[in-house]
Amino acid sequence: MAHVHHFTYGLITLVLAYSVSVLGCLLGLICTARARETVRLSWRVRWLALGAVSIGGTGIWLMHFLAMLGFTVSNTFVFYDPALTALSALMAVAIVSVGIFLVGLGRPSMVKVLAGGVITGLGVAGMHFTGMAAMRVLDGQVEYDPVLVVSSVVIAIVASTVALWFTIVIKSRPALAAASPIMAIAVTGMHYTGMFAASVREVSVNGRVEGVDVTTLLIPSAVIVGTVLIALLYATLSAPAAEERAAQALTVRLLQECDEQMPPPAARPTRATMRTQLRHHLTVRDDDESEATPSGAFVPR
Repeated sequence: MAHVHHFTYGLITLVLAYSVSVLGCLLGLICTARARETVRLSWRVRWLALGAVSIGGTGIWLMHFLAMLGFTVSNTFVFYDPALTALSALMAVAIVSVGIFLVGLGRPSMVKVLAGGVITGLGVAGMHFTGMAAMRVLDGQVEYDPVLVVSSVVIAIVASTVALWFTIVIKSRPALAAASPIMAIAVTGMHYTGMFAASVREVSVNGRVEGVDVTTLLIPSAVIVGTVLIALLYATLSAPAAEERAAQALTVRLLQECDEQMPPPAARPTRATMRTQLRHHLTVRDDDESEATPSGAFVPR
């Protein structure tokens, strides 16, 4: 068996991957919290979609990719299939979207959280091992420990369930700040459990291995993810102003509709006219009571 290194460059890849996961989970929780506060369905869908991209794309997939920078095998080279790598990124966002929309739309419940947690957890584990399947080891074959594979799947399901539960209960900013590192620990722990399940057996392979080096994928991935993060930050910061403008526009429209249904000012009775009408009504009522009361009868006043 070839010797596998998970931290070739020290703990820097672990710290970097965990930090990015915290940022992605934090942005995702902020987006889902805003979705709960939004009444309009279109805005809620928009916030939930941003949350899925934040958690799935940044908190999970980018963390996985950065952690893979530290994965090397002694006396050989590791390459990656770009198509499978891109597929794993799409899987992360799509599967997290299923769980977040299942919980975020309609009335939340623990049944939805548990169902979404199982679906999302299986999807996240599938994303992870799809990314692992993208590895091409020169003169080596990747094998997996079944016990650690099952453990990583269980961790993924638990982490996804906790993450979805956080999306419906976390409201305050301190709680958001405390929940995101917990989510990142679970996600990062799942990744490294799956990574430690992998071992490489040396084999003789004739010809070259198809794929690209991980550092070659790093630059375009960093550009894409950086652009997405900037867009998410901009959307998170600018959306309150946009929602306020939309609410103000709705208020103005409702006031205009009320004004259209009201009679014109000339047709509205003045206060003096209303007092005269009220006085006349009371006088007529008193006269009717006097005619209906027999002479000499006591009428209480």
